[in-house]
Amino acid sequence: MSNRDERLKEILRDLAARFLLLNGNNSSLLTVTDVSLTRNAKYATIFFTVFPVEFEKTALEFAKRKRSEFKEFIKENSKLGRIPQMDFEIDSGEKNRQKIDNLLNQG
Repeated sequence: MSNRDERLKEILRDLAARFLLLNGNNSSLLTVTDVSLTRNAKYATIFFTVFPVEFEKTALEFAKRKRSEFKEFIKENSKLGRIPQMDFEIDSGEKNRQKIDNLLNQG
């Protein structure tokens, strides 16, 4: 992956975290964990975790509903020329890592 793509991922991760903090409710904690880009950087997927876990479905629906507002937020808060199409997903990899850590700590 090129330096430009890495920088774009870093910018999107930071902006997504700020956007979710400013626009989310205070009933759950949303943490942006990763950003995935396609090769041509036309599409980006923002991965995040939710605590407590019971609010995952609600948080994902909220994030997907706010995609167009997030794109406007990026335009207002960055100097990116071409902004990729955005999608949000729950980071199941992080959930699996936490389960493994819990199992290792119990044993």
